[in-house]
Formats: sequence, C-alpha cells, structure tokens
Amino acid sequence: MEVYYDDRQEDIEITEGIKNLIEKSIAAVLKIEELDENVEVSVSFVGDEEIRRLNSDYRGIDKSTDVLSFPMDDEFIIDNRILGDVIINTRRVMEQAEDLGHSNERELSYLTVHSILHLLGYDHMKDEDKKEMREREKLAMKELSIYR
Repeated sequence: MEVYYDDRQEDIEITEGIKNLIEKSIAAVLKIEELDENVEVSVSFVGDEEIRRLNSDYRGIDKSTDVLSFPMDDEFIIDNRILGDVIINTRRVMEQAEDLGHSNERELSYLTVHSILHLLGYDHMKDEDKKEMREREKLAMKELSIYR
C-alpha cells in the first residue's frame, strides 16, 4: 500500500502516529472488502475554506464538509490499483470529535474508512445504500478495535 500525504492545514499536527492510523484504517477496509493491499491513495488534510471551495467546484455544493472522496477511473490501473484521493477537513474532525465525545484520532479513522468506502463505490444517497455502507463502516471500525 502506498499512501501519499499532503498537509495544507494548521488545526491538527499530522504525526507519524496519525499517518499510521490512516494506513491501518485503509488496510481494515481493504481486508473487509477482501482486496489486496496493492493500492495507492492520496490523503490531503485541509482547512474549512479549502474543502468548501472543493465541494463547490466539484459537487456544486457551496458549504464545508468533513471529507471528500475522488475515485480514479479503472483505466489508470498499473502495478498498484490507484483508488483515488481523500480530502479530510481537520477543523471538522475536531468539531465532530468534540460533539460526539471521542478523540480526533477516532474521527480521523472513521472519516478515512468512510472515504475509502466511497472510493470503492459505496454511497449513502439511498436508504438501502446507506445501510450497506454503515454496515461496512462498522465492520472496519471493529477490525480496528475502535468503538464509540
């Protein structure tokens, strides 16, 4: 597994421990999906304003969000499968962790799992799809031994 990091924010210090957590979270999704780890993922940590602009530019929704996922097309498959890009809003990580009463690390892990599932084609627009995606998220978080 190759994970490329880009840190463009000032809210959370992106330590080796956080990078390790992100990689474990990706590996947990790959395991529950029964996929090998020959993948590449780009993970960017951004602030509230940048993710709002990206959300507006690419989704037509002019508001901030916690995470965005940009899957790559299958035509780009080489030795490693390129899953795509994950963009995490660290300001929302901190806010949501506080609102939900858990750590920033737990929230980062959950958002990584959520985003990787999006890169693999899962969605939550319809109730039945949302239920399936939530079940996969729970399996991945259980695999990581991270509970609410």
